[in-house]
Amino acid sequence: MGRYVLLGDCESPHLIKWARALSSRVELYVASSRGIAPEIAALLPPLRCLALDTQPRVEGGNLAVLAALPRLARWLAGIEPTWLHAHYLTSHGTLAWLAKRLWRLRCGLVSSGWGSDVLVAPDRSRALRWLTTRVLKASTLCTSDSAHMAERMRSLGAREVMTFPFGLDALPDDTGPKQERLFFTNRALEPSYAPHNVLEVFADIAPAWPDAMLVIANDGSLRAELERAAAASGWGSRIRFVGRLDAAAQAAWYRSARWYLSMPPSDSIAVSVLEAMAHGCVPLLSDLPANRELVHDGDNGLIVGATATGTVAAMEGLLPRLDAIVQANRHWIAQHALFPQAVERFLARLSELERAP
Repeated sequence: MGRYVLLGDCESPHLIKWARALSSRVELYVASSRGIAPEIAALLPPLRCLALDTQPRVEGGNLAVLAALPRLARWLAGIEPTWLHAHYLTSHGTLAWLAKRLWRLRCGLVSSGWGSDVLVAPDRSRALRWLTTRVLKASTLCTSDSAHMAERMRSLGAREVMTFPFGLDALPDDTGPKQERLFFTNRALEPSYAPHNVLEVFADIAPAWPDAMLVIANDGSLRAELERAAAASGWGSRIRFVGRLDAAAQAAWYRSARWYLSMPPSDSIAVSVLEAMAHGCVPLLSDLPANRELVHDGDNGLIVGATATGTVAAMEGLLPRLDAIVQANRHWIAQHALFPQAVERFLARLSELERAP
């Protein structure tokens, strides 16, 4: 395999993980719409890194990213990569497609959907749908982390989609000891993850379980509002905000918590949910197709609907089988959600496509 370029936000933990997985397997280059994270800079020589230093926004309107296209395309033309792999279709995928088309780059295009770029953005406007379709049709291979998102990508024009969760590097050695009434959540405190729903679920649980505690990790634009809501709920003394955590601190909370909450209104398979399951947390998730790929309601976790009513009774129904649930979830992670094995299969498929006539 020749030169391989990752294009995305190289300050993101997702791109850092991809770079770590690929750096020993391919001649890797990275192009970032923002800067280059120290973890990536430590993997690659400076000449293999391009930082465009823009500030893309999730909500769109990223003309500054598009303005960086000529610089990106000239850099790519000098590298002459075999594969250009864009992460997040409506920003980096668009850049990759335009660079390949307008500068006549001979590389193959790979596109990875992250969730909202596939499940939400194409429904926001005709322009976004058209761009998403163009990128997917131009891609030799696409990746998705859930069957639900993969089907959506095919409906928008993707030719071939490999589906594998954005999983763990390795299965944790142990799962406890657990604090049986400790709940943990660590999705970003932003509207797209609906963290208020987590507070609503805990408000249903707290009266029935007087010793229940909720730890809310991560940060975001809604943090102050959530802290006020928690204080006003009457359960504020049992809700703790711990901010952004490093990997070791996060793993410690996973090990301690018996229950994990994730309640976004739209999502693909989230790596945080996989991490929680691998550490023996029982997942309580919003009712989404991707979440139902992980959790069979009432069997290995719970799907919580539009209201949290009945959550306590459902959790108590799981209590006699907690050890079996933990073992079953860890076995599923080991079989389906370890990232290094998925990357090996992915690169093997790219090699096959290179050899195809």
